[in-house]
Amino acid sequence: MPLLRITMFLFAVIILVAAKPKKAKWVSLFDGKTLNGWKVGANPETFKVENGAIVVNGKVAHLFYNGPAGNHNFKNFELKLDIMTMPGANSGVYFHTEYQESSWPKKGYEVQVNNSQSDWRRTGGLYAVQDIKEPPAKDNEWFTMHIVVKDKQVNVFVNNKQLVDYTEPANVTRDKGMEGRILSSGTIALQGHDPGSKVLYKNIKLKVLD
Repeated sequence: MPLLRITMFLFAVIILVAAKPKKAKWVSLFDGKTLNGWKVGANPETFKVENGAIVVNGKVAHLFYNGPAGNHNFKNFELKLDIMTMPGANSGVYFHTEYQESSWPKKGYEVQVNNSQSDWRRTGGLYAVQDIKEPPAKDNEWFTMHIVVKDKQVNVFVNNKQLVDYTEPANVTRDKGMEGRILSSGTIALQGHDPGSKVLYKNIKLKVLD
């Protein structure tokens, strides 16, 4: 009888351990050496890897994550990237987007990367939705961007300072040309804006949330 009780107890413990939710883990989206797991259509020469970073500099192009993590389709997640902008550079980080061969992505939100370019919308803002007017970081210095998307909520931090706290309204509508700026699900993309813009990205990691 004691042996039966011990067996039943151990069985119950195994069930409880198996039923316990697994803690989400950070997954690297960039190996620091190649663009494996990423896809670009037009103007692929805009993106290259140097010294452990993705260097973005050239004609309009977008580098989409299409690797195995989350089957490159994320809804609720946290994304962290280390970024460095050169003077006069413009770029952006898209989420809830999808692969396009060319032009600006029609689907998803863009988090602006721009500390000194002529466009007044600065780093960390949700482009044309909740913009930032003052740059939170400096050119020629690495800074960390942290994007958190949970259901209808988007939060953006730069160097641990919160810049955006946005809740998408129910049945939201957008102006013409912005119809795709709706929270849904999708992949991540890095923007190549123009030949005069040079931006570096590294330590790109993502954590899928429930």
